[in-house]
This record gives sequence, C-alpha cells and structure tokens, in this order.
Amino acid sequence: MADTTVIIIGAGPSGLATAASLTLSSISYIILEREDCSIPLWRKHSYDRLRLHLPNRFCHLPAMPFPSSAPNYLPKVNFLDYLDRYADNFRIRPLYRRNVEAAEFDHPEGKWKVRARNLDKGEVEEFRSRFLVVATGETAEAYTPAVPGMEGFGGDLMHSTKFKSGKGFEGKNVLVVGSGNSGMEIALDLCLHAANTSVLVRSPVHFMSKGMMTLGLDMLKYNLPIWFVDSFIVMLSKLIYGDLTKYGIKRPLEGPLYMKVKYGKYPIIDGGALHKIKCGQIQVLGEEISSIKGNNNVVFNNGKCYQFDSIIFCTGFKRSTNLWLKGDEYLLNDDGLPKPCYPNHWKGKNGLYCVGLSRRGLYGASLDAQNVAKDISTQINKFGY
Repeated sequence: MADTTVIIIGAGPSGLATAASLTLSSISYIILEREDCSIPLWRKHSYDRLRLHLPNRFCHLPAMPFPSSAPNYLPKVNFLDYLDRYADNFRIRPLYRRNVEAAEFDHPEGKWKVRARNLDKGEVEEFRSRFLVVATGETAEAYTPAVPGMEGFGGDLMHSTKFKSGKGFEGKNVLVVGSGNSGMEIALDLCLHAANTSVLVRSPVHFMSKGMMTLGLDMLKYNLPIWFVDSFIVMLSKLIYGDLTKYGIKRPLEGPLYMKVKYGKYPIIDGGALHKIKCGQIQVLGEEISSIKGNNNVVFNNGKCYQFDSIIFCTGFKRSTNLWLKGDEYLLNDDGLPKPCYPNHWKGKNGLYCVGLSRRGLYGASLDAQNVAKDISTQINKFGY
C-alpha cells in the first residue's frame, strides 16, 4: 500500500497540469494512468491532421508557455513534443498500466483509498491519500451508438479514435457519422485522399473560422456579454460563409460560445471542409440512420438507401468515473461531469476535486489545476495534513 498526499487519476493534459501545479507548491502526489503512456488520446487515438483549434496562448499548461517560435495553431506532433517537455521539466513520472477499479473515502481514517489493477502483473494495488483528483477528462471512453444490423456490415466500421488518415480509402464510399470538429476534419481528410465522402449532419451547427473564434474569446476578456459576442461572430460567419441551408446545414438558434459553455458543444472551426461541401465534393446527409442491411447498405429514416465501403463514427465520448468513484453524491453526475456550476465546479467534499471537466478546453483545465493546487496547499497549511 502506497501513501501520498494527492492521488491524480489520469495522465492526459489535465493530469500533467495538476501534477505540475502541485510540484510548484511542493505537494507530493502519485499519478495513475491506465494506458502505457501519457497523453494517450493525442498520442495513440487521434488522426494525423489534428491540430489545436485555438491560438497557443489559450492552450498552454501552467507555468510553461509555448516558445515564441511555436506555430500559432499547433499541429499534433508539436503539441505532443510540448507536453513531453512539460512532463520532463516538472519531473512528472506517472504509474502506467494502472486501471482504477475503485476509489472511496474512508471516513474513520480521513483518507481516500484507491484500488488499481496493475495490467502488467494482473494484481490489484492499493493507494491512499488525503486528496483525490479526477483528471480523466471529457474524452475517457469512445462512444459508438448501436445501429440495427451494424454487426453484419461487410466493410470497415470504426470510431474516430481508430482513424489516422484518408490514405487507403481512395475511391471508396465512406460515411462519416457526426458533424463535430473531428467529423468535419476526417471528412476533409478523406476527400483530400480521393474518397467519395458523405457526412451525416443531423443537428444544427455553427461554422466559425479560427479568426472568428479567437476574436470572440478576446472580446470576452473585456467582460462583454456572451450574447453580444455571439451575435457579433455569428454575423461574421453569415457574411463570410453565407446561407448554408442550401447545402443541408442549419445554424442553431443559440450562439456558439453559449452552447460551448452550456452544453459543451463546440462550434466547427472550419479547416476547409465547408469549401468541399459547397463544391459538392463532400455530400451532406441529414437523416438519422435507420439500419444497416446486407453487407454495405445503409438505410436512413427517410427510406433512402446508400452503399458504403466504410463507416467512421465521430460520435464523441463518455466518461466512466461513475463505475469506480464510490460515495460521491456532490461533485460528479452519472455522466462524470460536475454538478456544481462554473466557476465552482472543480471542488467536491472530503478532498475530492476534478480537473478538465469545465468544458473550457485546455485553458479551463489549466485554471482548474491551479485552483486545486492552491486549495490543497491552503488546507495543508491550515490543518497540517
């Protein structure tokens, strides 16, 4: 049994930010990660053309800005290099291949007890700490909806976490299910690799350029009302992109920044997919899939049927915190997201915290990490844990 002051669950950007912030406050910790590396989503489960959608000044972790020579919008390889240097700089050494099976607060002892299976040895290890930080992020478990007949599909069927690039899809009919940023970027990549690409867009979506989003975030710094900022950048979107209904795309009634905060639904930061849609090189389908019949026939709710060689589900993620976190009735809901409203979302009871669940991206995770470290430091100084 290993004892420490803080246990951090997850070695993604949120976990690294928390570890660094605790180090700066001279607080001991253990960080547990179920994969065999840090930042596994970016390193192992993301497509090659992925890059940060916001300028790097919004995306660095605590106490280590990006160098002045860094690209403003970092590609995946540059961001991973930054995170590796970040871990080295703060001497962050996660315990890998530890799958947390239970975490529960022991009231008589006043400590958290965490049981994690060592996936290499097959043994269950126990760790104890006064404080527990859930840093598993918003993208813990890939989610693929069940579609009648999908088990009989004769082509390639995958979640976006398995997609790397459009290479190998040349000339194939490919359906991308999901119209978030991943869906649009994967559809673009497929199109650029000469795949016959269709994308399923069922819900209204906002299309924004990188400049529009950056301008909106900068405006919020001056305490302008979010409705005013949303109105302004939506007006810019309409001026630049025009009426998108003729291409099967509707704009939501609510603004992009409001939706990001309220629902965690990000606007699409256009990287070229919209141009391909307007040119007819990417087909937009607006009906929900009803079933899959035969080897490759996909039937939609309007009765139409199309043949596809591959289906890529860009349908997001769910969280699994509720499976292993025991006894928490205050901080996280059944979907693993905070019950308390922002900005009080990061602190629970009995020394429980969460980092990276504010739906404010890397910038929000950095703020969470610093708040958590400051609060733990205050409690240690006050109560002498």
